[in-house]
Amino acid sequence: MVEQSEKLWDYEAVEPGQSGSPATVTVTKEDISRYALVAQNFSSRFTPSGTCQEWPSVAMPTMVLTYAPLLREEIAEANGFVALEWSTTARRQTPFAKCEVRWSRGVLAGDTITSTRRVLEKYVRRGSRFVTFRVEATNQPGEEVARYDYTCIFDYAKDPKDPTREPRKAWPSSPDTPRERFSWESVRDVGDQLSPLNIQASQENIDEKDSFRLVGKHNPMNIHTDEEFARRSMFGGTVVSGGAAMSYVDQMLQKSFTLGSFHGGSLLLRAIEPFRAGDTVTFQGELTSRGDLTTTKDGDSRRVIECRIKGINQRGDLVNLSDATLILKGLAAEY
Repeated sequence: MVEQSEKLWDYEAVEPGQSGSPATVTVTKEDISRYALVAQNFSSRFTPSGTCQEWPSVAMPTMVLTYAPLLREEIAEANGFVALEWSTTARRQTPFAKCEVRWSRGVLAGDTITSTRRVLEKYVRRGSRFVTFRVEATNQPGEEVARYDYTCIFDYAKDPKDPTREPRKAWPSSPDTPRERFSWESVRDVGDQLSPLNIQASQENIDEKDSFRLVGKHNPMNIHTDEEFARRSMFGGTVVSGGAAMSYVDQMLQKSFTLGSFHGGSLLLRAIEPFRAGDTVTFQGELTSRGDLTTTKDGDSRRVIECRIKGINQRGDLVNLSDATLILKGLAAEY
């Protein structure tokens, strides 16, 4: 009996507008805490410890990538195809290129989140083929909590890595003394430094992050956890996922800003060099724009600021580059 060939969801088969089924999940306090732990965020805000035994009630902003995941394999299946990551005959990864998240409001323990996903666009740049997906998440009253555009590389240009090309270098500057969080009235000048964050990516932590999911099936053969499969990829070994890298930038920003500052703001992360298992990456940033102080119709003071964050490994390679827009408000109760 001849095995029927798979109908692969490759770049030619992908079309803007293709979508999958909505997914719904109720986020618990335990989920919020577990996400923070696998993101190496040990703040007492997310993990009950010592004298503070209350469970967390507000999710880390980048948890949207877990409670409203991309699920590209389900989009493929809904349109009669097999995703490349799930193929039994031609399996390969379509790696992370960049992701931009925009937040409208926080997600609280007990919220029921419904997410939708679709192909937003596909395009060719410098010979490589990219596909961007749009995921939107709403809570039980139907209010949007967040949306994100997630771009994958479906096909690389020939010889994408010139062996003579040196990685971009950006040695970390000497970290300043950790400062208190910025507020709408304390932001001074463009160039103000943010409190840095150092992250060591062990394979154990990468495995934990990859296996933690609230929606969708887990595929163990990927470039993050399957060392043999990863060695056959262009990366030559396991790497940290784009979503995990975003959770580290999220945590770094929380050292300088409140969780409420994310609501109405955004975060764009672009992958530059592989973030490999065993790497220690320093995330450091600065203010790049300081908006004027304004007053809302409710009488609240607010200021829009922009930041640039660099992730730099122990070799001085620029691993990722992020731009964040945050909203500083005059109200003190911002989680």
